[in-house]
Amino acid sequence: MVNKCVEVPACHRAGLPQRRQVEVTYTLYTNRPIYPYTYAPIVSNMNWILLIIAGLFEVGFTTCLGKAKETDGTASGLWLTGFVACLILSMVLLYRAVQTIPIGTAYAVWTGIGATGTALLGIMLFREPTDFWRLFFIFTLIASIAGLKVVSN
Repeated sequence: MVNKCVEVPACHRAGLPQRRQVEVTYTLYTNRPIYPYTYAPIVSNMNWILLIIAGLFEVGFTTCLGKAKETDGTASGLWLTGFVACLILSMVLLYRAVQTIPIGTAYAVWTGIGATGTALLGIMLFREPTDFWRLFFIFTLIASIAGLKVVSN
């Protein structure tokens, strides 16, 4: 292995604007650099944010579906258009998020955010019943989503 000081290429700086010198270890046989750090946590955290936004769009498409059911005519068509737009955005963001988050974890968090948000908006917008057990299980769903984030790498 050979050490030498090189400038970090843009692809290894994850889009950071500054350029800096780092000491890089090169393998003897392939002459490929081994960088002393990685930006995977930055990308992974960004994908968690995308996953949360995808979950919020899931809440959006279920809310639009509920509003479309309540209305008729042009208003119903507009709510259905909102449903399709939120559905597409939610799926695209979910696809982006699973690039670094395990699919099982991402899907559980996505559906958990959607189910929790839809249940809460159902209580607020659609006058769905509220009782202790309903709120208790919504809280446990939120705790489960937070737990998955904590235990996921």
